[in-house]
Amino acid sequence: MTDYSATGKIVPLRIGEKYGLSIREAGAYYGIGVKKLRRLAETHTGEFAIFMGNRYLILRPKFEEYLLNCMKTGKMEEVKDAETRA
Repeated sequence: MTDYSATGKIVPLRIGEKYGLSIREAGAYYGIGVKKLRRLAETHTGEFAIFMGNRYLILRPKFEEYLLNCMKTGKMEEVKDAETRA
């Protein structure tokens, strides 16, 4: 993603400023593996992930809410269920 400064030049956004992150960007930002993020995105499409074209995008604010909720409850049941099915 890019942003335009007042002078009209293109300024690249930092990962922390982006709303939607690719799987690789989200993995680098949160320290979570790419395979785990892809599984999460597949099982939570519409909640914090969207499928655009041929790739998943992680919606950063919604994913952070999801992570905080998992930390509060101490459970990531959906992820464990998805892993046992594979």
